[in-house]
Formats: sequence, structure tokens, C-alpha cells
Amino acid sequence: MHCPAVFLLLLLAGGAEAFRICAFNAQRLTLAKVAREHVMDTLVRILARCDIMVLQEVVDSSGSAIPLLLRELKRFDGSGPYDFLSSPPLGRSTYKEQYVYIYRSHKTRALDHYLYNDEDDLFAREPFVAQFTLPSKVLPSLVLVPLHTTPKDVEKELNALYDVFLDVSQRWQSKDVILLGDFNADCASLNKKHLGELVLRTQAGFHWAIADGEDTTVRASTHCTYDRIVLHGERCQSLLHAAATFDFPRRFQLTEEEALNISDHYPVEVELSQAVCRVQPLGLAVLLLPSLLLPLLPLQLDLVA
Repeated sequence: MHCPAVFLLLLLAGGAEAFRICAFNAQRLTLAKVAREHVMDTLVRILARCDIMVLQEVVDSSGSAIPLLLRELKRFDGSGPYDFLSSPPLGRSTYKEQYVYIYRSHKTRALDHYLYNDEDDLFAREPFVAQFTLPSKVLPSLVLVPLHTTPKDVEKELNALYDVFLDVSQRWQSKDVILLGDFNADCASLNKKHLGELVLRTQAGFHWAIADGEDTTVRASTHCTYDRIVLHGERCQSLLHAAATFDFPRRFQLTEEEALNISDHYPVEVELSQAVCRVQPLGLAVLLLPSLLLPLLPLQLDLVA
């Protein structure tokens, strides 16, 4: 192929990469679980797909599981360094879980974070809110609000999540927020009528990116949309490129039994277009198009002659 044409294709292809944000209920993630080689290998491959991953159900009292996971992740993926941000252990009893953000520190950084002040004890595990930078001039930063509900109080907790959104918006003066996690928002935990009556459904401006009916569970015997990602804010929603579950058993050719050693949930994810990277190279390519194609015209005319 002629060199200018190759250059043109490179320009047009530049910036196509999206920024991926994921949420994954890793089902009782302990040091003992992470230390199992086949579990570690699969977890690392799942994590390496994401620029920011929000892990739920981290129940490691030793504090060693996540550093071990990051060490293996860095060995597996040499594309750049990773860092993590962890909530304190959360729960109403001796059983406690943590929210853990794992992120590519060369592509994003945590600007601020806080644990929501749950004065009325509405949440079994109150959201651990964080604000991250984005590689976009359209949206330089974004707020993430994770939640893992308890199945018996799903409706109450999801309605209270709207109050968390209001708190975040006031604190950081930002309407661009993503609510994400294992909401248990389907099947026996929340019927369709009550789902439709949630404040996050009736209030304008919230886009439920993981559609109703999307199976986020590993077991063949279940078909429930427990895990969700909800976007708010015009700029945030304008950058939405794709949203999906990640069927890791199928991708990694695992049996159901093997997959359940990892989790009984699929990760869910959204891809945000990197507007600053996508627009600029395309504009340059369009400007250079005549000068790149003109040298090819004599060649084409010779072929015709």
C-alpha cells in the first residue's frame, strides 16, 4: 500500500480506544481465594480489561489479597502501572465487606473520595464514593458511586441511593455520576413493578445502561439482571460508547463449575469514548486528506491508461 494511504489509515484509526469502567461482585474475595492459581489467573485477565474496576464483596481481613492481586496484575499486563483505593470494612455484624477500586494510574487518578454518612442506617454497606480524572476534554472528571445491596432491603437501599447522588452532586458540584454495582435489582429481590417505581427510574436524567433482561449471573439455572450501571449527566451520557456484561466463562472457555470458583456474577461494564483523542486525529486526517490523496492520482491515471 502507498505510504500516504497507510498514514491516513493510522490517523483515522487513532483514538479509537475507549475508557472502560467495570463493576464486579467477586463473591467472598479472600486471601485464600486469590492465592489459588486458577482463580488468580482468571481474576487478573478480567481486571486487565478495565481502566477502573470496582470490586465488591472483598472480605479479606488480612489486607493482603488486593496487594497480591495487583502484583500479579502488573506482571500479566505491562501496559502501565495500577493502583487501588479501598473502603474500610463495612457491615452491620461481624461479617463485613469492602469496596475496592483498582485503576490504571497512568490513565486516571483518584481526585477525592469519601464514605457516605449513612446516619439513618439505610445501607448494609454504605457507598464508598470516589472522583476520578478522565482522559477527555469533554468530561475531565467523573464520580463513581458503588453499592452492593442486601437482598432483603433492595428497594429501600436503591431509593436511598438517590440521596447519595444528591449528596455527591452538592459536595463536588457535579452532575456527571455513575452509580454501579450488585444492586440485586431483579428476580425475587425486586419485581418489575417495584423496579419501575424506584426514584432512580421515575426521576429524569438517569440512564440504566445495563438493560432489564440482561443476565448478569453465571449459573445456567438463573437469569437475573442483578448487576447494574446507571449514568447521570449530559456529558457523561454523551460519551457512552457501549455497555455490556462480560461473560468470562465463555471468553475463557470455563465450565460452569470452574467459573463459580471465581464468582456467581458476571462483571458489568461501560465504555466511554475518549473525546479528546477521537476528535482531534480525525480532524487532522480530514484536513490532510487532499494532500494525501493527490499523489495517488497519477498512479491511478497510469493504471487506467
